[in-house]
Amino acid sequence: MRSSRLSLSAGLLLATSGCGVYALPPGATMQAQVLRQDWIVFTLAGLFVAVVVFGLILIPLVVWRRRSDEYPPQFRRNTKLEITYTIIPLLIVIVLFAITYRNEVIVKHLSPRPAGTVEVTAFQWSWRFHYPGTTINIVGTPQAPPQLVLPIDETTRINLTSSDVNHAFWIPGFLFKRDAIAGVKNSFDLRPTRVGVYLGRCAEFCGLDHALMSFSVRVVSRADYNRWLRARRSSTISSTKGGAS
Repeated sequence: MRSSRLSLSAGLLLATSGCGVYALPPGATMQAQVLRQDWIVFTLAGLFVAVVVFGLILIPLVVWRRRSDEYPPQFRRNTKLEITYTIIPLLIVIVLFAITYRNEVIVKHLSPRPAGTVEVTAFQWSWRFHYPGTTINIVGTPQAPPQLVLPIDETTRINLTSSDVNHAFWIPGFLFKRDAIAGVKNSFDLRPTRVGVYLGRCAEFCGLDHALMSFSVRVVSRADYNRWLRARRSSTISSTKGGAS
């Protein structure tokens, strides 16, 4: 009965672990698709280790459960076995490190000619999105989160910093998070591959209204992006003239 319960528990664990691979969101950027491959590899590696560990636990329970008067074979050392269970985990770690390093190089690569640039500044407790070369400067509040607009299938350089305490720029739909640190400019590229609106948050506790420090990212076609730029420029010019009059 006990071994049956253990088998059932192990089966449920393996089933949910396997489903986790397929439930992982695909990611809405080129960089996210690369990171997703890394997550899948680590999940499968963890699943393999779990199968081995649970197998080593369950096999003796099944094989020796009715032999109360007999002990399993006893030994003090087994050089081949010790070398095997030392080398295999070491090889797993080396492979995982190599795969992660390769994917990190791809994700952290900065394009020499990005299609656009956005200066992102985090502050207590919202975000400022400035598009260099334009008058577009979007400043949010905890009650009115700002929206970052990006063109699909084009690389946008994000220059991230903070004007006060440390924050974290996190977009779950992009499988991406980067720290915003005062006095430090963190630059990275985003290449969206899916049209849509994606929620973003500060992922590092930064004070009283940390929970309200959100934003969104809207990915649109190039034509819609150009129309948005013209509309934002026009509204900025109109508001400037209105203030001057």
